[in-house]
Amino acid sequence: MARIPIDIKSGSLASVAPNETIVGIDLGTTHSLIAYLDAQTRKPVCLAEHGQRTLVPSIVYFTDEGAIQVGDPARLHLIDAPERTIYSVKRLMGKSFREVQPLESYFGYRLSAQEGSELVRIRVGDRYYTPIELSAFILQELKSRAERILNRPVRKAVITVPAYFNDAQRQATRDAGKLAGLEVLRIINEPTAAALAYGLDKNPDDEIIAVYDLGGGTFDISLLRISNGIFEVLATHGDTFLGGDDFDRALVDFWLSRSADKQEYHNNRRLMQELRLKAEEVKIFLSSHEHYQGSFHGLDLTVSRADFEQETRHLIERTLHGVQLALRDAGLKPNQIHHVVLVGGATRMPMVKKAVTDFFGRLPHDQLNPDEVVALGAAIQADVLAGNQKDILLLDVTPLSLGIETLGELMDVLIPRNSRIPTAASRIYTTSRDGQTQLRISVYQGERDLVKDNRKLAEFILKNIPPMPAGLPKVEITFTLNADGILQVRARELRSGMEQAIEVKPQYGLTSEQIEQMLADSLAHAREDLAQRTLRETITEAQQLITSTEKFLVAAKDLLSEQEIQTITHMVKQLRSALDDSDADRIRILMQELNEYASPFAEQLMNQTLKAALEIKKTP
Repeated sequence: MARIPIDIKSGSLASVAPNETIVGIDLGTTHSLIAYLDAQTRKPVCLAEHGQRTLVPSIVYFTDEGAIQVGDPARLHLIDAPERTIYSVKRLMGKSFREVQPLESYFGYRLSAQEGSELVRIRVGDRYYTPIELSAFILQELKSRAERILNRPVRKAVITVPAYFNDAQRQATRDAGKLAGLEVLRIINEPTAAALAYGLDKNPDDEIIAVYDLGGGTFDISLLRISNGIFEVLATHGDTFLGGDDFDRALVDFWLSRSADKQEYHNNRRLMQELRLKAEEVKIFLSSHEHYQGSFHGLDLTVSRADFEQETRHLIERTLHGVQLALRDAGLKPNQIHHVVLVGGATRMPMVKKAVTDFFGRLPHDQLNPDEVVALGAAIQADVLAGNQKDILLLDVTPLSLGIETLGELMDVLIPRNSRIPTAASRIYTTSRDGQTQLRISVYQGERDLVKDNRKLAEFILKNIPPMPAGLPKVEITFTLNADGILQVRARELRSGMEQAIEVKPQYGLTSEQIEQMLADSLAHAREDLAQRTLRETITEAQQLITSTEKFLVAAKDLLSEQEIQTITHMVKQLRSALDDSDADRIRILMQELNEYASPFAEQLMNQTLKAALEIKKTP
């Protein structure tokens, strides 16, 4: 096997200057916060500007002139400009359009996608934005807030994510940080951060902690064993689409169920937005009152706390079902849990605290502000990375991301920078051409989106793939990185079992200065890189759509009229010519128009084909 130099052992802390401020960020669905560890008090503090709240609403507003507002100023436009005011973007991170489409009517803005399981995008006017870009705007606001308050540059951060976030969602969070001009030293789980904030890592005895985290858009239950300051995750369970927003929506559904005009609300984004905000207000009111009475555009909003709890009981039960699954996976019973920690603003609802207390048979920790506890813990972890807590051992991590080249000469990261080693990661890929019998796998190291800007480590060919239509083969690429920094890359076609592997071993590696330069370049070119990635992904999708449409025109020539063939041919020609203009948004609009026009004919062709196949089957 080939031995290719790759530097693993240089570690991540070389890039941290002495006494440098590294912030902790809770990038939340509803609100986001930024915190740091105060050098004098040695306590974590959430930053608030000019007496404002520590919470920054995770909302982005685009003005008519194209300016961007974030936080409280953006929140003011949720009703008067819902199509240009983006909220709950964390729920869209790493998600495909198909996954979120059922909830589209509850958003005030437009969601969009083109092909199959493509990641969701948000359309504002004639522009398309990814959840990564929108999250970056929020992170930029937090970064600017910290720099104004602390009166010094902030370049490095620890960002928290739900424990149940998958690889795509974690990578999207990293990318958002980079786009905001932050070097993300660690992505840590929110429950770990919460346990750090409560100081539960300081207890001398081995203890098991349950962290029940019900935020605006996500639910997590994590079971941790803490021994001598070392966290061991015993089990996690969660739902990236269960949170306070769903309690609001349940209240909206309850009100509309009593109205004869409910379809009118579903068809009116502005009305639904106003009603959603009203539901959030009433939900908070019912946490300290037994009854609410009011109206909204003639809609009766009368509701009691008992009604609300009845309508949302299934949501509480979903969280407790997740708790039961986590306990089962860990082989534990509720009475074996030493501490229960409540995290997330939604845990302020009395019924949540009661349900958790009844389930575990003990009162949970809720002394700290549940909205702030994760950011406070992230600040503690950031202080550890800054080297200010010498008694804590940091395990070795990868200094640069590792990945492969994909269509469009793009870098697809499998093992992100600062991943603790040993580690392993797998992802499924497929072919791009019909009858393709081999696949070239090129391995790269670096932080840039285009492979030409990264360091090539190795390349090999997976041969003898059985010829199949494009997209049908399933090729699993596995990266395994051991404690010695040796990377093994294995490719296996799952249908045929064909397999090939290569070993990438450290011999000469990169110097700390070279790593620093690669990181600096990735931050300096983050926006340019993202624009290039978006453009190349869009061109690749458009080329695939053109190819599939041309095949469709041949297959459906007897189904289509001459005028319909001419229309589709003209639209394909327009799309092909747009590929040279380097305007991703224009290409997407043309793709959407072509899809919308051709889809009904494609469905007719499919129905005819199925009908003919059934007739043949019936023939004796």
